[in-house]
Amino acid sequence: MGTMSDDVEKRAIGKMMRRLIPFLILCYFVAYLDRVNVGFAKLHMNTALGLSEAAYGLGAGLFFVGYFFFEVPSNILLERFGARRWIARIMISWGIVSAAFAFIPQMSAVSGLSSEWIFYFLRLLLGACEAGFFPGIIFYLTLWFPTIYRARVISLFMLAIPISSIIGAPISGLLLNLSGGGLTGWQWLFICEALPSVLVGFAVLAMLPDFPRQASWLQPDEIKWVQNTLEIERQKKEAVEHISVMQSLTDSRVLACALVYFCLNAASYGVAFFLPTIIKAFGVTDTQTGFLAALPFVFGAVGMVLLGRHSDKTGERRYHVAGALTLAAVGIGLAGLVSSPVLIIGLLCIAQIGVSAVPPMFWPMPASILNGASAAAGIAAINSLGNLSGFAGPFAMGYLKDLTGGFTAGLLLLAVVGLIGALVTIRLRIDPVLERAAREPVMAH
Repeated sequence: MGTMSDDVEKRAIGKMMRRLIPFLILCYFVAYLDRVNVGFAKLHMNTALGLSEAAYGLGAGLFFVGYFFFEVPSNILLERFGARRWIARIMISWGIVSAAFAFIPQMSAVSGLSSEWIFYFLRLLLGACEAGFFPGIIFYLTLWFPTIYRARVISLFMLAIPISSIIGAPISGLLLNLSGGGLTGWQWLFICEALPSVLVGFAVLAMLPDFPRQASWLQPDEIKWVQNTLEIERQKKEAVEHISVMQSLTDSRVLACALVYFCLNAASYGVAFFLPTIIKAFGVTDTQTGFLAALPFVFGAVGMVLLGRHSDKTGERRYHVAGALTLAAVGIGLAGLVSSPVLIIGLLCIAQIGVSAVPPMFWPMPASILNGASAAAGIAAINSLGNLSGFAGPFAMGYLKDLTGGFTAGLLLLAVVGLIGALVTIRLRIDPVLERAAREPVMAH
């Protein structure tokens, strides 16, 4: 009986990994590309629109303000309407808004508003459109994969972040050389990189089942195993502790997780939105900037997979996350203190190993606390509160760049924030009984 159950489990997990993860990676690939391509557009857009470094940093960060206000409602609506339709809506709408950035000068001429204010408005609107996407995917994965598989599944899914930078950064650098139709390279960059989001959004409607029972590619015994396993896990967690939707939004552990995620995103986006500018200052071309900007994410991809697997193998989360945040902080801080381009790139590669490794090890922690509707709301709350640093990080970098003329002060500030995140992670307490219940292998038939 044990052998038969193991066989069903192996078949079910294998099919779900092959059918869902590559497509979800594609979805997140185009999402992250649209989120950070503004860093490459900035190389020429700032001059074309008359934006200061602080104005750019403010606009880049406003994305996360829109994200914050619409995150929890979006994730609750996702549970109500189903992942397939809601994720498709998110992707199509953000693709349209992302393409609109190409026409800021024209919109300014027609409306009479300054290009700066239209840039602010579109970044805010882009965040509102994309709100709910990432936590929606994390919640979606909890409907398919038992807890013991989630860190490795999330780490594979989040490979889309380094992949989008490894592939997208060189492409973005090359697109800056385009011109024609009355548009320049930075405008074509927005248009060309927005189109895949719309196309993939429509593909979601055809390719993404809401629940295992709707998957025609799963056998009845595989569907039964998945549903029974997830139900037993849910009952075990509820037997230890049941958290309502409202409680999940005020639970001290949820808020602590949000603070950790805040620190991570401050370091991550504070660097990401200015990375092309930092590299361009080495005296290289736009194309060379694209290829060099991809290098840290190659290291990040390796660190993400290896550390995620080790965290799964040991069943330990807190010290893995704290260690990765410390590595990120050290790399970012030292990068602000050296002047050699080779050393700066090398240190940012080290930092990106830590930055990339944190999310797949971090997200199983709140997922082991919450379940059902409270999981949807709690995960969204952590993501939305944590993403507010996506506003603070880039704005602080831009402001300090205008104030000091360099990136040293900004990078040191981000390093301190990363260390704070590491300290909070070490002090984070999750009920050991609850952790064991979440990790315990389940036999279901």
